[in-house]
Amino acid sequence: MTASTPASTSSTRRPRILITRPRVDAEPLAATLAEHGIDSLIEPLMQAEFILQAKGDLAAALSGAQALVATSANGVRAFAAMALRRDVPVCAVGEATAAAARSAGFELVEAGGGDVDALAAMIVARRDPGRGALLHIAGTISAGDLAGALTGAGFDYRRIVLYRMAPAPALSAAVLRALDRRTLSGVALYSPRTARIFADLLTAAAATRACRDLRAYCLSANVAAEAGRLPWAAIVTAARPEQASLVDAIHAQERPPQERRTR
Repeated sequence: MTASTPASTSSTRRPRILITRPRVDAEPLAATLAEHGIDSLIEPLMQAEFILQAKGDLAAALSGAQALVATSANGVRAFAAMALRRDVPVCAVGEATAAAARSAGFELVEAGGGDVDALAAMIVARRDPGRGALLHIAGTISAGDLAGALTGAGFDYRRIVLYRMAPAPALSAAVLRALDRRTLSGVALYSPRTARIFADLLTAAAATRACRDLRAYCLSANVAAEAGRLPWAAIVTAARPEQASLVDAIHAQERPPQERRTR
């Protein structure tokens, strides 16, 4: 986790984090932060749109597949909306995606270390190329070179695009008001694209100066690099690209005043 300087918040006000994830993912994160005495404002900067015409291609893509490869919870949700099968093992990029697979009814779920490289390493270590293809249930934009890593290890890699992430057209009035009134202490960013969208929307609203009072909480170094386009008070990067690690980073910086006084 990178070092940081304090954001401009009152010594008595509970910290409040802007969560930029889709609501279905943001609400559990908000509940977890609340357990640490940290408030949230949810502002989805992207919304998943399922590509329903892909439904007809799933049966053919699944033929002979030994496992699904899921690099996001949205991929799992899109598959679950289009197919009834739950008997296919799922290789998930991390614990959040694995949890989405279990919630959708999949029983055979393995979780990687939180990024594409760790996912590929897990698959190579635990799967046999001779047992069938790997079907990557993906969005229109995918990070990393999963295809190269798996085909290079001898796997039959297949990719089917089941959803797209549509960016928000503008920041909401509630967020602009919170920025103007300086009632936020940080922003949680989970992907380079989300960080880029936030920067673009903030620029369009002529509100980039508000970042001088905020910390950017980034899931990975790649996210932090994109977030660096804005003049933050500090950029804090999770020790591991996992939500639990990001929550730890947020809690370490945003402990409520009464908790700090007892330490």
